[in-house]
Amino acid sequence: MEIIDVVAALVWDGDKFMACQRPAHKARGLLWEFVGGKVEKGESKEAALVRECKEELDIIVEPMDIYMELVHEYPDITVRLTLFNAVIKEGEPKLLEHNDIKWLTPAEIPLYDFCPADEEILSRIIADRG
Repeated sequence: MEIIDVVAALVWDGDKFMACQRPAHKARGLLWEFVGGKVEKGESKEAALVRECKEELDIIVEPMDIYMELVHEYPDITVRLTLFNAVIKEGEPKLLEHNDIKWLTPAEIPLYDFCPADEEILSRIIADRG
């Protein structure tokens, strides 16, 4: 099975991080995730993250270091997810594509249904910052 490279942003505001709810009509609809998307052919992971955040939330982010990398197999797709620590340089997040945006504390993570690929990341966030 082909592996798709995907990038996402872990953006903190104080003790809360940004989570986005997927649109209802997409795969894994209405589950929560980190903002991001597929890396296009010939594109760096950092460039992909900047592009995806601009397209999805109309914000300019600056990717920092990699927080975590993992491979997750869904029934329909296998993703290699690279999650960057990132900061918003310009703009306020807007709902251009997502159903909702929330700023969550690590303690609130269990109250939300996240995409299965994010479970390992969320466990680490709770361990690191919970």
